[in-house]
Amino acid sequence: MRRLILMRHAKSNWSDPAQRDLDRPLNKRGRRAAGLLGGWLKEKGYLPEQALVSSARRAQETWAGVVAVAGAAPTSYVPEIYHAAPETLLAVLRAAPDVASVLMLGHQPGIGAFLRRLLDAAPDDPAFERFPTGATAVIDFDVPGWPAVGWGKGRLVDFVVPRGLES
Repeated sequence: MRRLILMRHAKSNWSDPAQRDLDRPLNKRGRRAAGLLGGWLKEKGYLPEQALVSSARRAQETWAGVVAVAGAAPTSYVPEIYHAAPETLLAVLRAAPDVASVLMLGHQPGIGAFLRRLLDAAPDDPAFERFPTGATAVIDFDVPGWPAVGWGKGRLVDFVVPRGLES
């Protein structure tokens, strides 16, 4: 069995309209959300053995916030994840190291479409459909390795958005 933790980067800062999209950092709310997501992953025992993170600054900062609370995992910054289509994300996942659990951290609209295509059944949840910033899904696959992952083979185990973690 393999477990994929699929995460969208947290809320980014749009205060500088001249800034390149790739270089946008997180805003205050995004930094808080990253820590909340790290706590959730740790509390639930969903800690990955490998992280595949977009090369965008906001994705890297999201991962840093998660790691600050949940602890580190070997991490690869993968430029192909940045604004990738579902087919590209599937190719990246199929090439993942041979570990039981992988976290992929990317961007909309590709990451949400990727998630929906991976699942055998999607929940009836408006937040799931939108896959807002910080949204995180945990998906299990009954496959011997990442190269065997395909469309419709995943089972949703858990789903959270940062707003649901705020108290």
